[in-house]
Amino acid sequence: MDGVLIRGKNILPAAKEALSILDGNNKLGLKIPFILLTNGGGLSEEERCRKLSSQLGVQIHPDQFIQAHTVLKSVVHKYADVPVLVLGGRGDTLRRVAEGYGFQKVYTTLDILAWNPSIWPFHDLTQDERASVRPTDFSKIQFGAIFVFHDPRNWALDTQIMCDVIQGIIGGSHEINHTRKPVDLIFCNPDLIWQSDFEAPRMGQGSFRIAFQAVFQSLTGSTCPYIQFGKPTEATYNFAEAMLRHRLQGVPKPSLYMVGDNPESDIAGANAAGWKSILVHTGVYDPHRGPPSHQPTHQAGDVAEAVRWALEQEFCL
Repeated sequence: MDGVLIRGKNILPAAKEALSILDGNNKLGLKIPFILLTNGGGLSEEERCRKLSSQLGVQIHPDQFIQAHTVLKSVVHKYADVPVLVLGGRGDTLRRVAEGYGFQKVYTTLDILAWNPSIWPFHDLTQDERASVRPTDFSKIQFGAIFVFHDPRNWALDTQIMCDVIQGIIGGSHEINHTRKPVDLIFCNPDLIWQSDFEAPRMGQGSFRIAFQAVFQSLTGSTCPYIQFGKPTEATYNFAEAMLRHRLQGVPKPSLYMVGDNPESDIAGANAAGWKSILVHTGVYDPHRGPPSHQPTHQAGDVAEAVRWALEQEFCL
């Protein structure tokens, strides 16, 4: 979505036209099933869809909207009753999202800082942050997983607490315990950069992962094993394809198209999944800086041009 339909808080000029075409405003009057797939996140799917529907003028339902962390619904059964640490977002917003998915014991780094402010003495909780915490004795908590749902807002605090939790320092020994069950580390967005309304791309969650790993390796001598979701990972594209095919029931062997602005995530993932890919010039990729790192099926100026081209391929419109 970022760099294709929206840029920062602004809707891109071609977005409404593209969705109108998909909604049936085309020569055949066909409604073309589609989903929105983004490495963004930070809110519930329902809340994001309400806002997007108002902005775009087309009803977007939660069952056609996939954020970076939506795929975590597929692993809830593994961690439903296990304490998990959730990173990203403001206050306890993502705690509520995680609980909505079915995780029952969700904590944040702000909870831990409120429990023991000396854990990271360089950040004083604001009044709003303090209101969002869940008072807990973390000396009794054994975490099973760390989920980086969305881009962390305080890299220093989150890096410190991640290292503590993984090494077993929170409420336990200051030495790495090789006998206890390891804490699973899961990142939801591999994007090194993303396109906001600022003129140059901004660092994303992928940059945070690299920074964390550099610190962790300096402390321990090794990198921390992790699981990666988000575009262009196979798990996320499989999840997206399953959702798309549910909407395409009764359509024999439909063609799947990805319209994206980032060669490293959108185009690489679509190509690997066997989808047709269209690279637009309204986001991360700048055609003036040379050819894309992953070659798309087609390039288009914007999303409306991309949708029209795809329909021409399928229906000769």
